Amino acid sequence: MAALADALGALGLDGVLLTSAPNIRYLTGFSGSSALVFATARGELLFVTDFRYKTQAAEEIGDLARVVVEGQSLWTGLWQHIPSLASVEVAGFESAHLVHRDFQRLLEAGARWQWRPTVDLVESLRERKDADELAHITAAAAVATRALGRTLPQVKAGLAELEVAGVLEHALRAEGSETFPFPSIVASGPRSALPHAATSSRTLQRGDFLLLDFGASVAGYCADITRTVVVGPPSDEQREVYGVVRAANEVAAGAVRPGMRGRDADAVARDYIDRRGYGDAFGHSLGHGLGLEVHEAPRLSRTAEAVLAVGTVVTIEPGIYRPGWGGVRIEDDVHLSTGAADVLTHFTRELLVVG
Repeated sequence: MAALADALGALGLDGVLLTSAPNIRYLTGFSGSSALVFATARGELLFVTDFRYKTQAAEEIGDLARVVVEGQSLWTGLWQHIPSLASVEVAGFESAHLVHRDFQRLLEAGARWQWRPTVDLVESLRERKDADELAHITAAAAVATRALGRTLPQVKAGLAELEVAGVLEHALRAEGSETFPFPSIVASGPRSALPHAATSSRTLQRGDFLLLDFGASVAGYCADITRTVVVGPPSDEQREVYGVVRAANEVAAGAVRPGMRGRDADAVARDYIDRRGYGDAFGHSLGHGLGLEVHEAPRLSRTAEAVLAVGTVVTIEPGIYRPGWGGVRIEDDVHLSTGAADVLTHFTRELLVVG
């Protein structure tokens, strides 16, 4: 709240309206789905929700904010209570999260205030994880890796990708994942060359690559991991491609440091893959930030100029994809501290044979 108040002051804003659920959770601890928050440069918080979350808001927020339970529209409660906040004339709104219908509300019902668009006010604060946040992400990573360990012994030729996803997602719940941060990707054979494939009814066959990209959630914080295995004995070509991706993952995880630009971190893995003749087959970025959202700042990509901060958690996920043949991705979650990067996803990177 102190950092947000400083940022508001630097922008000449008396306050900001927050509509992004992750940003609201970050500031207040509220994990529900219906809320508006107004934060002032003086450090005041107005929290508006509806009857469904009356008890939950009291438990999760306590006296951190002035909690208003609105019986009609959240916006009605907002307009009624902003005037009670001290010295609010010029206010920001989250331009990346406010839909046009609600923007019209600002112009009409909220016309007594001057509204200014803001970008990444809270998101920039979320990049650096404190000890509690890191503990939640570490716990989520442990849930994910344990679930993968329970899943792989059950995978065999003849199962459909959807069946494998069912086994994996059951294991995630059994190990303690609160939600699935994104739809699990289970892609086999030629479909493993689709970096973000939708899990299908395709049947696993011997000789297939099987790519599993999935996440876990603990206390709202996400883990994101990918492993690629082979159904049946791998070919020499599969071993070669896998070995390049594995080495690129390890080189990048060992080299990425706070203070690097996102583009320089991306180049570590990209240059390695390129030198081995597979540069054209690595088409996506090296990674992204991880926290309350599975994709958040910072970015590790060819165009990312921002400097990586101490305390951020990022993914390292190089890949090689060959249409019609298959693909390999190995993804780990990494904490960037003052020393060497700390890999949080403790699961073998050796090429495993299943089924």
